[in-house]
Amino acid sequence: MMNNIEEIIKYEFRESAYLKTALSHSSYANESKSGIKCNERLEFLGDSVLSIVVSEYLFERYKNQPEGDLTKLRAALVCEKSLHKFALKIDLGKFMYLGKGEERTGGRQRPSILADAFEALVVGKKIDEVKALLGAENKGNDEVVKAGCTIMIHEFVGAIEKAMNAAKDSKVTAKDTVKVTVAT
Repeated sequence: MMNNIEEIIKYEFRESAYLKTALSHSSYANESKSGIKCNERLEFLGDSVLSIVVSEYLFERYKNQPEGDLTKLRAALVCEKSLHKFALKIDLGKFMYLGKGEERTGGRQRPSILADAFEALVVGKKIDEVKALLGAENKGNDEVVKAGCTIMIHEFVGAIEKAMNAAKDSKVTAKDTVKVTVAT
């Protein structure tokens, strides 16, 4: 199961535990009774990391945009609706480990579950990737995440940047561009 998601995201986890954890909903972990970790802690970190990294990226990339526009753009990118759409693009629900109840009630398509799993997957991937790049087995996850998450932002907002560059009409705002990009 996990190998297919690795093909889709074009990344092979060196420590498969990060992938398994990112894909494990709390309902599955609770039912398994075998000490499986759920994705909530990675999702918690992912929420904060994405907000910080996207904020910094937007601040540097759009130097002439006022704070209010940057805030709206960040909110449009780092929200359940957008993250759910990113998750759908990689068919993330298909790879999730869910408990029986979540499975029966459509958890594989639930926006909140997919958005949370997407955050967990992004951060799990970055921790795994940066640990491998830095040989950072003995470093704390906070150092690894800080060192590597700026790489992720280029992947995450690439579609936004393309849309902004394509917008010739000066009346098209960053917020309008996000609406169009996220909708596709």
